[in-house]
Amino acid sequence: MKRVSKLILTVLIFISFIALAACAGGDKSKTGGGGDIGTISFYSPETPDFTKELAQAFEEKIGGKVNVQYAGTNVLVNRMLAEIDNPQGDVWYGGGGILPFENAVEQGIIAAYVPDFAKDWDVVENGIKVKHQDGMYTGVELFVLGFVYNTELVSPEEAPKTWDDLLDPKWKGKIQFSNPAASGTSTLLVLSQMMMRGEDGGWEYFEKLMDQVNALPDSGSAPTKAVAMGEAHIGVGFDFMAYEAKAKGETVDFVVPDKTPILVNPVALVKDGPNPEGGKKLIDFLLSKDGQQILANWYHIPIHPEVESKTPLSLDTVKNHAIDLDIDWVVDNYDRIRNEWKNKFQ
Repeated sequence: MKRVSKLILTVLIFISFIALAACAGGDKSKTGGGGDIGTISFYSPETPDFTKELAQAFEEKIGGKVNVQYAGTNVLVNRMLAEIDNPQGDVWYGGGGILPFENAVEQGIIAAYVPDFAKDWDVVENGIKVKHQDGMYTGVELFVLGFVYNTELVSPEEAPKTWDDLLDPKWKGKIQFSNPAASGTSTLLVLSQMMMRGEDGGWEYFEKLMDQVNALPDSGSAPTKAVAMGEAHIGVGFDFMAYEAKAKGETVDFVVPDKTPILVNPVALVKDGPNPEGGKKLIDFLLSKDGQQILANWYHIPIHPEVESKTPLSLDTVKNHAIDLDIDWVVDNYDRIRNEWKNKFQ
């Protein structure tokens, strides 16, 4: 009888040990702790193939599973706002620069996290804000907003050099830029023109510019693709979009306008996301040499000093073109200006 009791006790202890081990393993997969990073939900409006390459490299080098969710910047922001009581994302990367991230701070949808790589950065470096003062986002790369043109339809000499050049009658029906209601790229375009011209002057400018366009696609990269296909002569987009297309053999090139937004493209942790520890590891990877090399290979201007990009642009070559961005004004007026755009042009 004693022997049976001892056997039962041994079995119970063994079962308890298995249960505890299973619970510990379950906790790891949920939190991204220990050896199991778990699944990371990655929100990004950047080029899908590029973003998937980043995700696959992270999985191979660090571990875990990265679930890429692709959509336009403003679509993603609206999704995060809709999910605010039950967040589904872990990391948000990219969005046409810092402006939507500044607005997201006020909306309460992102959380503070400063990667070790960026801890010693000043908030502003070389006149460009590279991280949020309270650690709510960190710059991953440098973006330049400008003009992509089809080199078979437009010569370098006649390509526009300033934003006012887009209003030249010769470009009527030959220009594309993305829809500011959906695209962070064009939200930046609209807000920056308002800051340079004042609101009255800004709306007057866009009334004229809208007469020049032949399409207003939702995606920030679509105008560059349209230019490459000859569907437009001139497109508004970021530098890397043009140089990436050029490297693939497309007949396009890029102009840095005389005065234009030059800013970092950030990454942030989604507030109360399901896997914050995994999210932090992904952010660290984006700023690591390995992650930055992938950005550089896609013609982005990396922020890591030891990584060289394939793009002909660098901070030194573009910084004199940069305009000052009034961040406080952006935070106060971001949603209002976007809504006014919808009312005026949609």
